[in-house]
Order: sequence, then structure tokens, then C-alpha cells
Amino acid sequence: MTSWAALREQVDAGERLSYDDGLWLFAQRDIIKLGQLAKSARRRLHGSKVYFNKNRHINPTNVCAFHCNFCSFARTSDDEEGAYTFMPEQLPARVRPAVQAGVREFHIVGGLHPKLGFEYYEDVIRVLKREFPHIHLKAFTAVEIDFFSQLTGLDHEAVLRRLMAAGLDSMPGGGAEIFHWDVRKKICPEKADMETWLHVHDTAHRLGLKTNCTMLYGHIEQPEHRVHHMVALREQQDKTGGFQVFIPLAFHPEENNLGRRLKRQWTTGVDDIKTLAISRLMLDNIPNIKAYWVMLTPELAQVALSFGANDMDGTIIEEKIYHEAGARTDQEMTVEGLKSFIRAAGYTPVERDTVYNELAVYA
Repeated sequence: MTSWAALREQVDAGERLSYDDGLWLFAQRDIIKLGQLAKSARRRLHGSKVYFNKNRHINPTNVCAFHCNFCSFARTSDDEEGAYTFMPEQLPARVRPAVQAGVREFHIVGGLHPKLGFEYYEDVIRVLKREFPHIHLKAFTAVEIDFFSQLTGLDHEAVLRRLMAAGLDSMPGGGAEIFHWDVRKKICPEKADMETWLHVHDTAHRLGLKTNCTMLYGHIEQPEHRVHHMVALREQQDKTGGFQVFIPLAFHPEENNLGRRLKRQWTTGVDDIKTLAISRLMLDNIPNIKAYWVMLTPELAQVALSFGANDMDGTIIEEKIYHEAGARTDQEMTVEGLKSFIRAAGYTPVERDTVYNELAVYA
């Protein structure tokens, strides 16, 4: 029988919570008790440290062959209003100011352009690595990798090996959305399914690449779908151990078909905090939980640090995907701003690189 006392014993002992435990936690309204549990698990792993990095987002194109109902970023063709595509040789000039300001990572994701071919994406990596060999290239979700596989007829491993040869250093965790097919077939039926998404990351891990993982929540899914998603990630992590961080992503309902159809409001702060806390408790083998400040707002991300999160992402610079969906946050934050938010919450800011090597501890 699940209870707060029983869960406290399990968490203190470092024991794994079950699927039923996760469902029970989502049904509870005592957010303070939940926060205390998650904070205990978080402190056991990280003490008072909270990580951030100096990163810049790059979205080479927003033209996409897929039609995900929740997406506000994609355009269906080059002719649609708001569509854009940067050629690989155009990118260095756009990002050079960020490099000169000390950015260490490019986070590269974008649309699945139906006409450019795999070589376009390969060249994006090759050109950026040629121009900025010291910058870590975290690029292309599992959905993008699977799309490249379909374009070329190559398997996932061959696609990843070609990208690694061009300069790929690690992978982001997007495209996971919600794994359960009852939900996935309604919100993104064209995307790689759960098994394919996990297989891409399994392959990446076995090739030595670190990757991230995500979950999109707050649309039509139910708590059982969220817990199912977390358990699937946990089982994959047991096999390969390559996930570095889990990022829960709240659905933003503006400027997309799903939001218009559902007439959904934004997720509540309580739901956001609860999802982060339960993530920390369920994902015992994924070391880091990220409070993505662009999605949450910096203020709520600050609160999340006492509910299981130990990472605030980074400086970001030019975030497009969430802002197309109505995000009202800034598109970047300074290092001093990140340090200030972390310190004010009672934690120690730690600058990291993409693979969580500590670069500076601001005690």
C-alpha cells in the first residue's frame, strides 16, 4: 500500500519507485510533501549544486514534412508565410557573436525539410565544426535521425556515424513527446514511434554519444501516460546508461491546431512543479532533471530547484520553438542572471559543459 511514509523510506534508501507509486504521486495534492521527497532525492545526488551552461540555439530551417498538431514552429513549404531556411554557409556569421561572447555549445534542431536531402543537414554540422572546432555540437533529435534514415535508406547507425564523422558530439532529447500510442497517434502520428525513438537513442549510446530525453505534457495525455513514458525511459537507461538529463516540457497552446481545438489553457504552476518532482523520484537512474526556464519562466524554474530539478539549462540565445507557441519569456539570459536566480533560491551555481563536466563552481 503506497503512502507518504512508505515512499519516504524508499526514497531515503535509494530504492526504485514503481509505476503504481508514480500514479499515486500524481493523484496527491500535497505539493509540499512531494517537494520534500524530491528535494531529498535531488540533494543526495547533487548536494546544493545547480548546473547551467553557455549555449546557443540554432534552428536551420522551419520547413517540415510532418504536421504535428501541437507544433507552432513548422511551416509546410518554402512558400508559406514565415518559412525560412538558412544554408550551411550562412550559419557561421549568425552565430559568431555568441561564440565571441563565450558560448560553448550549439543546440541544433529544426524542421524536416522535404527537398534538401540528408547532405544539407550533414553540411550544417560540417560547416559549424570547421568554423568553430572547439564548440560542442548537440544536434538532431531521434525523429530527425529517423527521417534522415528514410531519406537515405541507411539504418540509424550508419546515419549517426556519418554525422559523427561530420562533427556531431551529442544529441538533444526532443521528439519524444508522449510515447503511449493512444496519445501519439492523435498528436504526432507521422513521427517515429516509441520503439523507434528509443532505438535511435540506444544506437547513439552504443556509439558513445551522450543524449538527453524529454516528455511533452499538458495536452491530451493522462497521468498514466506520463508515468508510462518515464518508466520506458528508465528501462532504456538501465540498458545503455547514455541519458544525461530529463527535461519535462509543458505544452504551449498558442498558434497551433491542438491548442485551438482543445481550447486548452497553459499548464498550471502546480502541474509543472509536480511533474518535475515526480520525474526526479521516478527516474532514479537519470542523473539530472532540467527546469527549462524558457518554458517555465525563470521564476518558476527557480522554485523548481527545491522540487527535484538541478539544472536550469543555459544562456540559450535565440530560442524559436517555444516562442512561436506563445512563450513570453526572454530569448536569452546572461550568466550573471542565471547565477543570481540560482543563488537566490539557496543553491550553488555551477557552470558545466554539455556532458556535465564542471567548469566553474560559484560558491
